[in-house]
Amino acid sequence: MPKNETFIKHRFSIKALLRSFKYAFNGLKILIKEEHNARVYIVATILVIIAGLIFKISPLEWIAVVFAVGLVFAAEILNTSIENLADFISPDKHSSIKKAKDLAAAGVFVSAVSAIAIALFIFLPKILSLF
Repeated sequence: MPKNETFIKHRFSIKALLRSFKYAFNGLKILIKEEHNARVYIVATILVIIAGLIFKISPLEWIAVVFAVGLVFAAEILNTSIENLADFISPDKHSSIKKAKDLAAAGVFVSAVSAIAIALFIFLPKILSLF
């Protein structure tokens, strides 16, 4: 078998790509519909975007904001996935399942605290300069 035959096992397909986007958007729909925290993050994101526009933050600051928002949403999506999978595998209480769920929740917490720190670094000096 030639070396690159293993590499090109699956050819690129627009249809497959679009199908994967469909699954991803369905995941976002589920997240927003079923997870209260996701809706809180959406409101916070809208407020941060409005603040960014009002204070005319720099392109570098926008990059930090976008990264922080994406990190929180990605962590929440992974946390929700782990919780759903864990509940399916073991509907009863189990110490290992609890540990996995607690660790996933900690990941969301760390990303959210990081996002808040970024928001404070960017917006606090701008807010204080108004006084």
